[in-house]
Amino acid sequence: MKLIATILISLGSLVSFSQSNDAGLESARKKLEAKDFNGAKSALSKLIDANTKNKTALSLRGQARMGLQDFYGAISDFTFALEIDSTFAEALNFRGESKIALGDDYDAIEDLNKAITYNPQYADAYTNRGFARYNIDELQDAYFDFSKALELGPADADKYFNRGVVKAELGEFVSAIDDYTKAIELDKEDASLYNYRGVAYYNTDVFDKAIKDYDAAIKLDPNDPLKYENRALAKSAIEDVKGALEDYDKAIELDNEDPETYNLRGVLKYATEDYDGAIVDYTSAIELDPANPTYYDNRALSKTEKEEYAGAVDDYTASIELYPSDPETYYQRGMIKLLMNNNYDGCLDLKRAEELGSPDAKGAIRKNCK
Repeated sequence: MKLIATILISLGSLVSFSQSNDAGLESARKKLEAKDFNGAKSALSKLIDANTKNKTALSLRGQARMGLQDFYGAISDFTFALEIDSTFAEALNFRGESKIALGDDYDAIEDLNKAITYNPQYADAYTNRGFARYNIDELQDAYFDFSKALELGPADADKYFNRGVVKAELGEFVSAIDDYTKAIELDKEDASLYNYRGVAYYNTDVFDKAIKDYDAAIKLDPNDPLKYENRALAKSAIEDVKGALEDYDKAIELDNEDPETYNLRGVLKYATEDYDGAIVDYTSAIELDPANPTYYDNRALSKTEKEEYAGAVDDYTASIELYPSDPETYYQRGMIKLLMNNNYDGCLDLKRAEELGSPDAKGAIRKNCK
């Protein structure tokens, strides 16, 4: 009887421990869902101290560490969980996700391949592998993974959005629009969905729909300069110069450190023959990014229109120093030198432009160089 009683007491203790463990895990899960990552980590550490072989607690603590941006610590927890059970698909998936966050996409793919092998219905593993493949430009494989995640379900806005982004990268803009539209049907409050669909419409020359999408995106998120810049490009395409300039102005008001916005506004001012305004914008772009040859080329064009030939030559020279294999820059500098009656140097530039493949240089040489 004593032996039986001892066994019953032991079994009772095990049941009590199991119930306590289950309750502790459930409490930790709720903390994770509430984004109380520190609280979850603390609670799970106590469970792990009580049972170092608790693979579920290790995996959950790893997820808490991910929430705290401690990806190395998270990988350590997932690795310990996998030492207990090498087929633990959840730990493989989250370790792969942590590796993606650290830029280790190739190793992440190895983990995610295993997660999918052990659980072929694991939609999140396909999604994460899709991200890793996207990061290393394996776009067709990423497309497959995002499609598989959608097939496994449940369908949500993020899954359609992910596949839409890959389709757009592959140049399949019409199909990307379909995915973005489905994403918007599932989440009408995400400004980025409208913005991305607007970009796809812009790339299919459907500018009116692009502008409507940018309008919706800006209404939901009025403080993002990129959305104003995108709308400015679409307005420029339909020759709404005033509206485009207003959008570029707003984008610069929100972020005055982006050289490309100044450059784009300069291009628009150049097109409207506001050469002084264009030069001011190109100069701002150059101050922010002095290593971009395009900005010097653009400023040189405006200076040429103002007959500031010496300044234009200086800008083309700076551009050539940064990118010495562009035939167009040599051609343009050569033509300016001819206007300055510097035929010798001008013809040298034209010959160099011809050597680099300029289609216009040969005719200019025939006409101007003996």
